[in-house]
Amino acid sequence: MSYRVSVQPSGHQFEVEPGETVLDAALRQNVGLPYGCRSGNCGSCAGEILQGEAAYPEAEPGFECADEHCCIFCQAVPKSDLVIKVREVENVADIQTRTLPCRVVRIDHLAHDVIRMYLKLPDNQRLQFLAGQYLEFILADGRHRAFSIANAPHDDELIELHIRHVDGGAFTDYVFSKMREKTIQRIQAPMGSFTLNENSDAPMILIAGGTGFAPLKAIIEHAFHRGLTRPMHLFWGVRSRRDLYLPELPRQWEREHDFFRFTPVLSEPDADWSGASGWVHEQVLKEYPSPSGHEIYMAGPPVMIVAAREALRKAGVADDAMYYDAFEYAAPSEGGKD
Repeated sequence: MSYRVSVQPSGHQFEVEPGETVLDAALRQNVGLPYGCRSGNCGSCAGEILQGEAAYPEAEPGFECADEHCCIFCQAVPKSDLVIKVREVENVADIQTRTLPCRVVRIDHLAHDVIRMYLKLPDNQRLQFLAGQYLEFILADGRHRAFSIANAPHDDELIELHIRHVDGGAFTDYVFSKMREKTIQRIQAPMGSFTLNENSDAPMILIAGGTGFAPLKAIIEHAFHRGLTRPMHLFWGVRSRRDLYLPELPRQWEREHDFFRFTPVLSEPDADWSGASGWVHEQVLKEYPSPSGHEIYMAGPPVMIVAAREALRKAGVADDAMYYDAFEYAAPSEGGKD
């Protein structure tokens, strides 16, 4: 039989299936309990049981709580209905930035200048983050190189990155020519405040430039997972067709969700291209000449963000309805964001 967990002081409630931990059930039902390692070692998910009883059937030998009132929710399996007390994660300020080792487990070449990289943390660590946030690689010389996290938080076994090769960029030169699977890196994460406003039901216009698709992918997949049905229209601006490095994924989203639309926009269209062309923000305004009432989510090069913000502002979109992440591409000897 399942058990009901009530969270204080928020009043949130969720169901826990037989054998399931409190943390796993909470995350499955979008209740933001804090966590770190998810193996019972770090204490990040600790809270109190105010009513009820739980056990730790899968905990390592010698595992115990700090006192009789403490509960480690990543290991706790209810034996009855529970009332618990814990601080829930509601925004970026509630999530601790951490420095962690990771291993490169897979590199996929998606386009002539874009790879998809998957990172895995040590077995006793998991990264808690919000959709749209980013991480930084810590290089041997102390410089940092930032990339958006492309997967949604519910799918956190691996960390997905989309990395574009920057001509003359020392780090991306290394990634494309020398980095191999099983390479060990250090990261600092999560970072950034570009996240989904989940307290709104306004229709969403999402504008990506190049690998700005990565954080928007995370936000879109998170919205789907949360069961949100707000209208969403993704515009993805690139130079030519070959730069649409995952073109079938948003098409799949269109087939699966009738409230989602996708429009690719080419600034230097191929001869046989019959779709939208020009600057991506201009295409947005062609389709939405009166976009006030929408929330705008933008990620890509600063020049795109600046142009889009100014045009949308003139079209009546309020500043507080625009959320954006400007990618500063790294110079050969500097850090940056891709």
